[in-house]
Amino acid sequence: MWLNLQIFGYRALWSPYFLTYIVVLAVAYYMITGPLRHKFSTDALRPTVRQQLYFYTALLLLYIVKGSPIDLLTHIMLTFHMVQMAIYLLIVPIFIIKGIPEWIWSKIVYAPVIKPIVRLLTKPLISLLLFNALFSIYHIPGIFNFTKSSQIAHSSASIILLIAAFVVWWPIISPLKEFDKMQPLLKMAYIAANGILITPACVLIIFASNPLFEAYSQSGAWMQAMALCVPGNVLDGLQFTISGPEMFSSMSTVEDQQLGGIIMKSMQEIVYISLLARIYFVGFSKESRKIDPLPADWAKSSGL
Repeated sequence: MWLNLQIFGYRALWSPYFLTYIVVLAVAYYMITGPLRHKFSTDALRPTVRQQLYFYTALLLLYIVKGSPIDLLTHIMLTFHMVQMAIYLLIVPIFIIKGIPEWIWSKIVYAPVIKPIVRLLTKPLISLLLFNALFSIYHIPGIFNFTKSSQIAHSSASIILLIAAFVVWWPIISPLKEFDKMQPLLKMAYIAANGILITPACVLIIFASNPLFEAYSQSGAWMQAMALCVPGNVLDGLQFTISGPEMFSSMSTVEDQQLGGIIMKSMQEIVYISLLARIYFVGFSKESRKIDPLPADWAKSSGL
């Protein structure tokens, strides 16, 4: 497969413009949280090593799924699209939230226009329904095919889904105390509900007996989708050389579709179980360390 992908050229494979964007974000993070931090806040602390690892890992993952050959493969196989979605929506937002220091989040979230919007959208019921509804709607065949036919539609859908992903994770991992009010048990229920709500979209894809998405099953729609990441002059030169996604995979369209749904559901379960375990061990260990005050009568009779 790798040798076949070479025909699309360096720009399609490695997205140098997107790489530049990632590098700019990394430099901006370093400068704002380091040498320039006191220009933004007098009591700003440097991010911890763990926070830096979270943020830079998020940028690396973002480039891998949106700038490396993985992004090109998402237009060839639904399997890679689902890998991209799982990392892009389930891991990258978590790492970014945990990687940015609290004082930066305070300045962003408490901005006059943003604050009421964040308060509304991060109410647990709203955030759950918003993210899972948008994810499911995006994978309705007609809508999915439309987003693959237009650069504006494709980019807009990606940005909207990413914002919804930040919204859905904020109530359970927010670094700001005002938004981190749920008890551990409620957080676990929230994650479980998230897993249930995302299931129908995955099940539809896994158990469909026919190809659902034109971008992976019809040559005209596929070429249109490929134009989203392959330069026009390169694609024009290949239109008589390549016939469709079957050139790059030994799986049938339906098999690729089923595998994609399984991968999405599996990666989602791994992320959610990891969060559940962390909340259980961290949240309940804090509760267990709390010591109830001694009853007054008992203390008095004991001479305390």
